[in-house]
Amino acid sequence: MKKSERLLELLQALRRRRHPVAGKVLAEEMGVTLRTLYRDVDALRALGAAISGEAGIGYQLDKGFFMPPMMLNAEEVEALVLGLRMVIYGPDRDMAAVAQDVRAKIADSMPDDMRDLMDGVGLFALPNYSEVQGSAHLSTIRTAIRNETELKLDYVDRNDQATTRTVWPISLGYIGNRQMLQAWCTLRGDFRSFWIDRMKGASASDKRYPKPRRTLAYEWRQKTGMGDLQ
Repeated sequence: MKKSERLLELLQALRRRRHPVAGKVLAEEMGVTLRTLYRDVDALRALGAAISGEAGIGYQLDKGFFMPPMMLNAEEVEALVLGLRMVIYGPDRDMAAVAQDVRAKIADSMPDDMRDLMDGVGLFALPNYSEVQGSAHLSTIRTAIRNETELKLDYVDRNDQATTRTVWPISLGYIGNRQMLQAWCTLRGDFRSFWIDRMKGASASDKRYPKPRRTLAYEWRQKTGMGDLQ
């Protein structure tokens, strides 16, 4: 086990306990010598972990300490890289550029061994997304979702009829090789799905919709049976 992974495991072991735990107990749990355990505790403290106690007394992670987000194990790094690559090679070019920046920032904040692992992840994602009609509206839609504001859509429905809808956008999903907006449609008075490639136009509004987006998302999940969707 690499040192960075061992430190993460030790931090998680401390987090699970509400009371001080002896170094000997931690060392046995980690499968290391007591001397290595002491060094690892010092290393975590140097990284900013608020660990109280000392050898012979026991150790405890102070309440309120949050684990540094870049303390990831190998599988977590792989999941992170795979997700970023899906965005980088996806249809939303603005988000692809952001994902590249995020990847660089994360890599810069990682220890050398974790950065090497991130660079060498052998998982790739090449989504079958093309630059279809409507892709230019993705940034506008994302902004409206984030700001919880109404959207006006010029849309072609399933019967190829042009229509204008005012919606409260909830989420933007990727279904197969297409993108779909989930929203509350003020015309229909119900939740509706809108395919991005059927949008002729999308304009943002400063008008906030009357319910918090999280409330709408919860109601949508309950109605569609997608209650476990995160």
